[in-house]
Amino acid sequence: MQMKKYKLGKLMEVTRGMSLGGEFYSTKGELMRLTLGNFDYKNNCFKDDKSKDNLFFTGAVKPEFILKKDDIITPLTEQAIGLLGSTAKIPCDGKYIQSQDVALIKCKEKLNPNFAFYLIPSKLVRNQLSAAAQQTKIRHTSPGKIKDCTVWIPEYSSQEKIGNFLSSIDKKIALNSRINAKLEQMAKRLYDYWFVQFDFPNENGKPYKSSGGKVAYNAELKREIPAGWEVGNLYEIADYINGLACQNFRPKENEQSLPVIKIREMNEGITKDTEQVSINIPEKYKINNGDILFSWSATLEVMVWNSGKGGLNQHIFKVVPKNYFSNEYVYQQLDRYIVNFQKQAEARKTTMGHITSEHINQSRVVLPPKEIVQAFTQKVKALSKMQSNLKTENLRLAIMRDRLLPLLMNGQVEMV
Repeated sequence: MQMKKYKLGKLMEVTRGMSLGGEFYSTKGELMRLTLGNFDYKNNCFKDDKSKDNLFFTGAVKPEFILKKDDIITPLTEQAIGLLGSTAKIPCDGKYIQSQDVALIKCKEKLNPNFAFYLIPSKLVRNQLSAAAQQTKIRHTSPGKIKDCTVWIPEYSSQEKIGNFLSSIDKKIALNSRINAKLEQMAKRLYDYWFVQFDFPNENGKPYKSSGGKVAYNAELKREIPAGWEVGNLYEIADYINGLACQNFRPKENEQSLPVIKIREMNEGITKDTEQVSINIPEKYKINNGDILFSWSATLEVMVWNSGKGGLNQHIFKVVPKNYFSNEYVYQQLDRYIVNFQKQAEARKTTMGHITSEHINQSRVVLPPKEIVQAFTQKVKALSKMQSNLKTENLRLAIMRDRLLPLLMNGQVEMV
């Protein structure tokens, strides 16, 4: 495949957004300002910025700064390593304002937009942007520096094939993620219906509480619960295995290893920067797909792990259900209770919020009888299996995309 050399400025227009006065920031409105938080730079896609609640802008905005669906944007400021060179596509028309730390990419006739979306995050362009960035604590680039990057590209028809192929993979990943989010919502609603509203099916298949099922006030929970149900703490439904200081168990030469699962891996998955630990750590510290992970320091989050085998690092519990409680039930119970732990950690006023075994011991939760937990588990097990399959498919698709992307971009692999 023949490749031709260009400066990006010959292939695209790169423009900076407008300065948005803070006095016009609002918690409601019609137009939202773009932030660096809209870049999912690990997956190279757009995401909602949930770190702020005043993202609406009520001031005057010139029409050229109101972006359209599928407009390509890239950041001009690197607040986190890896942000420069990432790209995102605007998800809808007429909602987002281009702010001054975001650049808009407009392709000229020789450059296919889908191809450009993957060209800018390529290693070749990222390295040039990194080398040219202002070397301050928070690094910056500019439209001029982006346009000064040198690239090699194939003819337009090949660009189109490559861009469409890579885009189709990302669209499938996005679709799977949306389906997974809906499955998660379904499971949460079912848990809420059964164990918060107490409208699990009675012996006649009707909603228990709504059909007049007997309830009694519980002083510990300060609410009514089904008569005969017990109350206990979270230790009664699961064991909590704290991770190792994995830096003390590095793999020896020629020894097999496992990726170290830290809080970062819980949030971002396993990456090339993930550390390794000896495969010979005790079995209880090994993580497998389907395990519940609970970060008890800093982030205080709970998740079902689905990114392959790993080694459990300190500051994370592996949560192992016990007695008659299932993975599905324990995950939903912890996910609902986590807000209480977050409030407790915040009240400690430390630099890094965390909880202790004493917090778990002091927790108070309802303990449904075995037959109710088993019936709930049967209901949600199919949802959990679908979620697991979709997450596994997304992981495989992302690995395939990331392996093919550099080969396609430098012409080593050709689309036919």
